[in-house]
Amino acid sequence: MTPPTARALIAEDEPLLAAALQQELARAWPDLQIVASVSDGLSAVRQALALRPDVLFLDIRMPGQSGLDAAVQLADAWPDPAARPFPALVFVSAYEQYAVQAFEAQAMDYLLKPVQPARLQGTVQRLRHALVNRMPRASNAIDLEATMAQLRHLLATPGLAGATPAAAAAPLAFIQASSGSRIHMVPVADVLYFEAADKYLRVLTAAREYLIRTPLKELIPQLDPQVFWQIHRGTLVRASAITAVARDAAGKLHLELAGRPEKLPVSRLHAHRFRAM
Repeated sequence: MTPPTARALIAEDEPLLAAALQQELARAWPDLQIVASVSDGLSAVRQALALRPDVLFLDIRMPGQSGLDAAVQLADAWPDPAARPFPALVFVSAYEQYAVQAFEAQAMDYLLKPVQPARLQGTVQRLRHALVNRMPRASNAIDLEATMAQLRHLLATPGLAGATPAAAAAPLAFIQASSGSRIHMVPVADVLYFEAADKYLRVLTAAREYLIRTPLKELIPQLDPQVFWQIHRGTLVRASAITAVARDAAGKLHLELAGRPEKLPVSRLHAHRFRAM
C-alpha cells in the first residue's frame, strides 16, 4: 500500500514530454500528487526545497543546469534529512546504453525517452515499495549519504552532466588570465584554489586573484585530481594547502588554507574526504 500523501515533482524542459510523463503517471499511480512541473534544474532545486516532494523525476539535459547537477545541489541544501527524508530520484534521459549501465550500477532508477508505460509501471512499483518501507527517521541521514555516494559515481561517468574523460596529456602547467591588454601566465603550482563566480572562474594564489572564462567543468580534467580536490560544485582546492578543517555549529565543514584568510565551505557531496577529521 502506498501512502496517499505521496507527492512528486517533474523537471523536464520539453513541455510535450513533461505532459506525457504526467499523463502516464496518472494512469500508473493515480494517487500520486504532482506538486510542480518545472523546465530547468535551478527551478527544480528551488521548488523541491519549498515543497519537499517524496519523488523527483529529473531530466538529465536541461537548460542552465543538468538534472544530475540539480540533484547534487539539492542533496547538499536539503535542510534536515533526519526529519524529512531526501526524495527518491528518478532520472529521465535519452542517453545511450553506457549511461544506462551507469545508473543501473548505482541502483538509481531511470526512464528512457520516450517513456514506455511498461517501464514506468516497474519504476512506480519500486517507488511505492521504497516509500512504504522507508527506514526510521534516525536512519534518513544515512539514506542521504548513500544517495550522495551514488551521485559522486554518476558525476564521474563520462558524458553525464557534461563530464568528460580525464585528460590523457600531462596536467596543465599554466593558466592564461587576461587583464586589460595583458595576459598573465599564472603557474598552476602557485594556485591555491579555483572558485566559480557568475560567468567567470576565480583563480586564487597567496598574493593575487585572477579571473578567467574557462568553466570549472572544462578545467577539472586538465588538473591532477591528486593535487586539486573538489570540495564544492564550484570550488577546487590544492590539497597540500589545507591547514585545518573546522566544523561549525550547524555541522558544516570549512577549510582553512595556507596563505589565504577566507574559510571555504565543503559541500555534503565532498565531505567524505574529511570524514575522519
